[in-house]
Amino acid sequence: MRRIFWTICGFWLCGLLVAVGADTFPLTDGTSVVGDVISYNDNGIVFRLDVDKYSQRVPWTKFSQDALKLLANNPKLKALAEPFIETPPPNRVKKGEVKVPAVSRLELPPKRSLFGALFSSSVGLVVLLLIYGANIYAAYEIAVCRAQPMALVMGVSVVLPVLGPIIFLALPRRVETTQAVAQPAAAAHTFAVGGAAAPAASGIHIVEASWQGAPPAAAPSEVQVFQRGQFTFNRRFFETKFSGYFALIRREPEKNMELTLKTGRAQHVVERITRIATNEMHVEIGQGPVKKEIMVPFAEIVEIQIKPKGT
Repeated sequence: MRRIFWTICGFWLCGLLVAVGADTFPLTDGTSVVGDVISYNDNGIVFRLDVDKYSQRVPWTKFSQDALKLLANNPKLKALAEPFIETPPPNRVKKGEVKVPAVSRLELPPKRSLFGALFSSSVGLVVLLLIYGANIYAAYEIAVCRAQPMALVMGVSVVLPVLGPIIFLALPRRVETTQAVAQPAAAAHTFAVGGAAAPAASGIHIVEASWQGAPPAAAPSEVQVFQRGQFTFNRRFFETKFSGYFALIRREPEKNMELTLKTGRAQHVVERITRIATNEMHVEIGQGPVKKEIMVPFAEIVEIQIKPKGT
């Protein structure tokens, strides 16, 4: 009996020693395996849990990082455990502070008024010269449009830029009225008295014989010139000044007079004004025995002359 007792105690002590010497391997699911490695391969490890108990093969992916590091301490398991051990990130070496060197910056120009800035730069001077030239050209156009003396308008605009052209532009157009040529005082009108022509004395007198009809008005014998700048060539001007040239048959005052239009490209002798519009008119001109109708814009007319035929 004593021999059997001591044999049982021996086996119990051996199991206790084995259990005390076994390692603990934590798993990823929170459990752990306590035992010795009996078998291992690429698929996992089989542990001996007790004297007569063995575990199922535990895959490498179920071991926690601490268990893998513990298994890697075994030279036989190191090659199989290391591929599953996560490599910690490298420690970042703290670098020194980056020092930004001082850079040279462009200095901002001092704040000044608009005109001061224009006069202080070459570009501003060019802009001012262009504005000054445009001011003088505007004065020229205003002088032509308003029929003002060109020297006066441009001179004032030179002294008072911008303001001078505005002043003359606000003025009404100057219209020059043509005065009829006064006949000499000695030349008196003649009246038919008893069939004989007698000079009419000054004052009011009673004519003995009855009127036989007043003689037709004598056509003007001098050349009349209408130039652009002195007159505004538009529809109303032609309808007022040259109303006799719209009819198919001219009246006596315009019968022996010749109407000439001068444009920048040609000169036309007008037989009749056939049509007139807001910006142009159609005139009939004679080219030898043939008559032709052309269109003449008002903007192209430079000068108009009325003179006796043949002069």
